[in-house]
Amino acid sequence: MLAEFTREELAAGLDALADDVLAEGGIFSPPVDAFHLAQGLGLTVAWDETQEGRARYVRLNDRSTAIPRATILLRPDPRGERRQWAVAHEIGEHVAHRAFVAWGIDPREAASNAREAVANALAGRLLLPTSWFLPDARRMQWDLWALKRRYATASHELLARRMLDFHPPVIVTIFDQTRITFRRGNLPGRAPPPSAAELTCWREAHHQCEPCERHDNLCRISAWPVHEADWKREILRTEVEEEW
Repeated sequence: MLAEFTREELAAGLDALADDVLAEGGIFSPPVDAFHLAQGLGLTVAWDETQEGRARYVRLNDRSTAIPRATILLRPDPRGERRQWAVAHEIGEHVAHRAFVAWGIDPREAASNAREAVANALAGRLLLPTSWFLPDARRMQWDLWALKRRYATASHELLARRMLDFHPPVIVTIFDQTRITFRRGNLPGRAPPPSAAELTCWREAHHQCEPCERHDNLCRISAWPVHEADWKREILRTEVEEEW
């Protein structure tokens, strides 16, 4: 039933809900700490080393009140950004019903994966709220490293993927260990293969371990290395014309 709404209508509803949830949780500026947000919303976060997934949202009986308490069970993970995303996702699960109410949809009549899709979209908006992220991104000229400094709890990948939600038309490409693991644009249709200029920019960022920027046929290409001791990832953002 979500297909009845335009992409813009769905995004506006999710943006408004994310802003409301952040305000209710007492978060008014970046970076967003999902653990603090959960606490501000009255959610309990507890560690559970036995579960398979990163996190899950449950209601556990409170012996003192006999009232089920909303709880996020979180599997330990060495990466702070993954922990932040996991908690933000479960907060999204906690409030997803409010999005369906705003859209006038009975969640029981929506597609089986609709709630999960809403929770995912809300998680990105809780860590990177549109009302903050978009003006910051424009002011910083979409510089991934500058945005990461301001939104420290969000991963580089999440920052790059959120760029696809806004104008201008762009393609985001992620290289892991020299292999493309993600390439997507925000215009209809399949993104074309990387251009020679994109590959040149990527190689420079990969080998020199420094950001690279190039221009090709009115396209602006930016590449950022996200390197660790045993893993090399590069993220490209390519502004493109209105048609592939």
